[in-house]
Amino acid sequence: MNGSGLQSLVEKAERIVFFGGAGVSTESGIPDFRSVDGLYHQQYDYPPETILSRSFFEANPAEFYRFYRAKMLFLDAKPNAAHQKLAELERCGKLTAVITQNIDGLHQMAGSRHVLELHGSVHRNYCQRCHHFYDARWMLQTEGIPVCDCGGIVKPDVVLYEESLDSEVLNESVRQIARADLLIIGGTSLAVYPAAGLIDYFQGQNLIVINRAPTPRDRQANLLISGNIGEVLGAVRCGS
Repeated sequence: MNGSGLQSLVEKAERIVFFGGAGVSTESGIPDFRSVDGLYHQQYDYPPETILSRSFFEANPAEFYRFYRAKMLFLDAKPNAAHQKLAELERCGKLTAVITQNIDGLHQMAGSRHVLELHGSVHRNYCQRCHHFYDARWMLQTEGIPVCDCGGIVKPDVVLYEESLDSEVLNESVRQIARADLLIIGGTSLAVYPAAGLIDYFQGQNLIVINRAPTPRDRQANLLISGNIGEVLGAVRCGS
Protein backbone atom coordinates (compact mmCIF):
# COMPACT_ATOMS: atom_id res chain seq x y z
CA MET A 1 0.00 0.00 0.00
CA ASN A 2 2.88 2.36 0.66
CA GLY A 3 4.11 2.17 -2.92
CA SER A 4 0.67 2.67 -4.44
CA GLY A 5 -0.04 5.55 -2.05
CA LEU A 6 3.20 7.25 -3.04
CA GLN A 7 2.46 6.78 -6.73
CA SER A 8 -1.02 8.26 -6.32
CA LEU A 9 0.25 11.35 -4.50
CA VAL A 10 2.97 11.92 -7.10
CA GLU A 11 0.45 11.66 -9.92
CA LYS A 12 -1.86 14.24 -8.31
CA ALA A 13 0.90 16.71 -7.46
CA GLU A 14 1.91 19.63 -9.66
CA ARG A 15 4.75 21.12 -7.62
CA ILE A 16 6.85 18.51 -5.83
CA VAL A 17 9.82 19.51 -3.71
CA PHE A 18 12.25 16.93 -2.36
CA PHE A 19 14.16 17.57 0.87
CA GLY A 20 16.92 15.02 1.46
CA GLY A 21 19.89 14.13 3.58
CA ALA A 22 22.71 11.64 3.91
CA GLY A 23 20.46 8.60 3.56
CA VAL A 24 19.91 9.49 -0.10
CA SER A 25 23.57 8.79 -0.83
CA THR A 26 24.25 5.77 1.38
CA GLU A 27 23.06 3.50 -1.43
CA SER A 28 25.83 5.06 -3.53
CA GLY A 29 28.40 3.94 -0.95
CA ILE A 30 28.76 7.26 0.90
CA PRO A 31 28.45 6.76 4.69
CA ASP A 32 26.06 8.94 6.63
CA PHE A 33 26.83 10.60 9.95
CA ARG A 34 24.36 9.26 12.46
CA SER A 35 23.48 5.68 11.52
CA VAL A 36 24.99 2.76 13.44
CA ASP A 37 27.79 2.45 10.87
CA GLY A 38 28.04 6.18 10.14
CA LEU A 39 30.96 8.53 10.72
CA TYR A 40 29.79 9.52 14.18
CA HIS A 41 30.24 5.94 15.38
CA GLN A 42 33.83 5.56 14.21
CA GLN A 43 36.86 6.38 16.31
CA TYR A 44 39.14 9.36 15.67
CA ASP A 45 41.42 11.53 17.76
CA TYR A 46 38.62 14.10 17.75
CA PRO A 47 34.87 13.71 17.21
CA PRO A 48 33.88 14.36 13.57
CA GLU A 49 31.64 17.26 14.57
CA THR A 50 34.67 18.89 16.21
CA ILE A 51 36.94 18.36 13.21
CA LEU A 52 34.28 19.74 10.87
CA SER A 53 33.93 23.01 12.76
CA ARG A 54 35.22 26.42 11.74
CA SER A 55 37.24 26.85 14.90
CA PHE A 56 38.98 23.48 14.42
CA PHE A 57 39.65 24.29 10.76
CA GLU A 58 41.38 27.51 11.78
CA ALA A 59 43.31 26.01 14.72
CA ASN A 60 44.25 22.62 13.19
CA PRO A 61 44.06 22.90 9.40
CA ALA A 62 46.42 19.99 8.72
CA GLU A 63 44.29 17.59 10.79
CA PHE A 64 41.12 18.98 9.23
CA TYR A 65 42.35 18.28 5.71
CA ARG A 66 43.61 14.82 6.64
CA PHE A 67 40.14 13.90 7.85
CA TYR A 68 38.41 15.72 5.00
CA ARG A 69 40.30 13.88 2.24
CA ALA A 70 39.87 10.50 3.92
CA LYS A 71 36.24 10.73 5.04
CA MET A 72 34.45 13.40 3.02
CA LEU A 73 35.63 12.90 -0.57
CA PHE A 74 33.95 10.00 -2.39
CA LEU A 75 34.61 11.07 -5.95
CA ASP A 76 34.02 7.65 -7.51
CA ALA A 77 30.48 7.40 -6.13
CA LYS A 78 27.68 7.23 -8.71
CA PRO A 79 24.04 8.36 -8.49
CA ASN A 80 21.61 5.68 -7.32
CA ALA A 81 17.96 5.07 -8.16
CA ALA A 82 16.79 7.90 -5.87
CA HIS A 83 18.98 10.51 -7.57
CA GLN A 84 17.96 9.25 -11.00
CA LYS A 85 14.25 9.23 -10.23
CA LEU A 86 14.31 12.77 -8.86
CA ALA A 87 16.03 13.96 -12.04
CA GLU A 88 13.36 12.16 -14.07
CA LEU A 89 10.56 13.78 -12.06
CA GLU A 90 12.10 17.17 -12.78
CA ARG A 91 12.35 16.44 -16.50
CA CYS A 92 8.70 15.44 -16.72
CA GLY A 93 7.61 18.66 -15.00
CA LYS A 94 6.56 17.25 -11.63
CA LEU A 95 9.44 18.26 -9.38
CA THR A 96 10.46 21.89 -9.01
CA ALA A 97 13.46 21.61 -6.69
CA VAL A 98 15.77 19.28 -4.82
CA ILE A 99 16.88 20.68 -1.48
CA THR A 100 19.78 18.67 -0.13
CA GLN A 101 21.95 18.63 2.96
CA ASN A 102 24.49 16.52 1.05
CA ILE A 103 27.72 17.89 -0.39
CA ASP A 104 28.52 15.11 -2.86
CA GLY A 105 27.04 16.54 -6.08
CA LEU A 106 25.27 13.28 -6.99
CA HIS A 107 21.95 14.99 -7.74
CA GLN A 108 23.61 17.09 -10.45
CA MET A 109 25.48 14.06 -11.75
CA ALA A 110 22.13 12.29 -12.16
CA GLY A 111 20.78 15.20 -14.19
CA SER A 112 18.88 17.34 -11.67
CA ARG A 113 19.16 20.99 -12.61
CA HIS A 114 17.46 22.88 -9.78
CA VAL A 115 19.46 21.67 -6.78
CA LEU A 116 19.74 23.77 -3.63
CA GLU A 117 22.79 22.68 -1.65
CA LEU A 118 22.24 23.82 1.93
CA HIS A 119 25.67 22.72 3.09
CA GLY A 120 27.69 23.46 -0.03
CA SER A 121 29.64 21.07 -2.24
CA VAL A 122 32.97 19.25 -2.20
CA HIS A 123 33.23 20.02 -5.91
CA ARG A 124 33.85 23.70 -5.27
CA ASN A 125 37.03 24.84 -3.53
CA TYR A 126 38.26 28.41 -3.38
CA CYS A 127 41.43 30.15 -2.32
CA GLN A 128 40.67 32.24 0.75
CA ARG A 129 42.98 34.98 -0.52
CA CYS A 130 42.39 35.35 -4.29
CA HIS A 131 39.23 33.19 -4.63
CA HIS A 132 40.70 31.05 -7.43
CA PHE A 133 38.59 27.94 -8.07
CA TYR A 134 39.85 24.37 -7.64
CA ASP A 135 37.89 21.17 -8.24
CA ALA A 136 37.53 18.16 -5.94
CA ARG A 137 40.08 16.04 -7.83
CA TRP A 138 42.69 18.70 -7.25
CA MET A 139 41.83 18.77 -3.56
CA LEU A 140 42.04 14.98 -3.27
CA GLN A 141 45.51 14.92 -4.84
CA THR A 142 46.98 17.56 -2.53
CA GLU A 143 48.85 16.78 0.67
CA GLY A 144 48.91 18.63 3.96
CA ILE A 145 47.30 22.06 3.82
CA PRO A 146 46.26 22.82 0.22
CA VAL A 147 47.76 26.08 -0.94
CA CYS A 148 46.92 28.22 -3.97
CA ASP A 149 49.58 29.57 -6.33
CA CYS A 150 49.12 32.91 -4.59
CA GLY A 151 49.96 31.36 -1.22
CA GLY A 152 46.44 31.37 0.22
CA ILE A 153 44.80 28.32 1.79
CA VAL A 154 42.22 26.62 -0.42
CA LYS A 155 39.01 25.90 1.52
CA PRO A 156 36.17 23.60 0.42
CA ASP A 157 32.91 25.40 -0.26
CA VAL A 158 31.14 23.40 2.43
CA VAL A 159 29.35 24.80 5.47
CA LEU A 160 31.22 23.85 8.62
CA TYR A 161 29.78 23.79 12.11
CA GLU A 162 29.76 27.35 13.50
CA GLU A 163 29.28 28.77 9.98
CA SER A 164 26.08 30.25 8.58
CA LEU A 165 24.17 28.80 5.66
CA ASP A 166 24.17 30.75 2.42
CA SER A 167 21.29 33.26 2.61
CA GLU A 168 20.38 33.01 -1.09
CA VAL A 169 20.16 29.22 -0.92
CA LEU A 170 18.10 29.46 2.27
CA ASN A 171 15.69 32.00 0.82
CA GLU A 172 15.15 30.01 -2.37
CA SER A 173 14.63 26.83 -0.33
CA VAL A 174 11.96 28.57 1.74
CA ARG A 175 10.28 29.85 -1.43
CA GLN A 176 10.23 26.42 -3.06
CA ILE A 177 8.91 24.63 0.03
CA ALA A 178 6.23 27.26 0.62
CA ARG A 179 4.96 26.89 -2.96
CA ALA A 180 5.02 23.08 -3.06
CA ASP A 181 1.82 21.04 -3.03
CA LEU A 182 3.76 17.86 -2.20
CA LEU A 183 6.86 17.75 -0.04
CA ILE A 184 8.89 14.52 0.07
CA ILE A 185 11.36 14.22 2.93
CA GLY A 186 13.85 11.42 2.39
CA GLY A 187 17.01 9.99 3.90
CA THR A 188 17.37 12.47 6.73
CA SER A 189 16.99 12.34 10.50
CA LEU A 190 15.95 16.03 10.48
CA ALA A 191 18.36 16.56 13.37
CA VAL A 192 20.53 19.30 11.85
CA TYR A 193 19.33 22.89 12.19
CA PRO A 194 18.68 25.36 10.71
CA ALA A 195 18.21 23.09 7.67
CA ALA A 196 15.57 20.88 9.31
CA GLY A 197 13.55 23.94 10.30
CA LEU A 198 12.80 24.68 6.65
CA ILE A 199 10.05 22.05 6.78
CA ASP A 200 7.99 24.50 8.85
CA TYR A 201 7.41 26.60 5.71
CA PHE A 202 5.48 23.84 3.94
CA GLN A 203 1.82 24.79 3.43
CA GLY A 204 0.81 22.18 0.87
CA GLN A 205 -1.61 19.31 1.16
CA ASN A 206 0.62 16.25 1.36
CA LEU A 207 3.80 15.45 3.25
CA ILE A 208 5.65 12.20 2.62
CA VAL A 209 8.49 10.92 4.82
CA ILE A 210 10.74 8.14 3.51
CA ASN A 211 13.41 7.09 5.99
CA ARG A 212 14.76 3.97 7.64
CA ALA A 213 14.60 5.50 11.13
CA PRO A 214 11.95 7.66 12.84
CA THR A 215 12.03 11.44 12.33
CA PRO A 216 10.44 14.34 14.24
CA ARG A 217 8.02 14.87 11.34
CA ASP A 218 6.56 11.36 11.19
CA ARG A 219 3.33 12.35 12.93
CA GLN A 220 2.71 15.13 10.43
CA ALA A 221 3.19 12.90 7.40
CA ASN A 222 0.26 11.90 5.21
CA LEU A 223 2.36 8.94 4.12
CA LEU A 224 5.20 7.40 6.12
CA ILE A 225 7.46 4.82 4.46
CA SER A 226 10.25 3.02 6.30
CA GLY A 227 12.79 1.72 3.81
CA ASN A 228 15.68 2.45 1.49
CA ILE A 229 14.89 5.56 -0.46
CA GLY A 230 16.43 4.30 -3.69
CA GLU A 231 14.14 1.28 -3.73
CA VAL A 232 11.07 3.32 -2.81
CA LEU A 233 11.57 6.21 -5.25
CA GLY A 234 12.94 3.98 -7.96
CA ALA A 235 9.54 2.33 -8.33
CA VAL A 236 7.71 5.65 -8.88
CA ARG A 237 6.49 6.51 -12.39
CA CYS A 238 6.24 10.06 -13.70
CA GLY A 239 2.86 9.45 -15.33
CA SER A 240 -0.13 7.31 -14.51
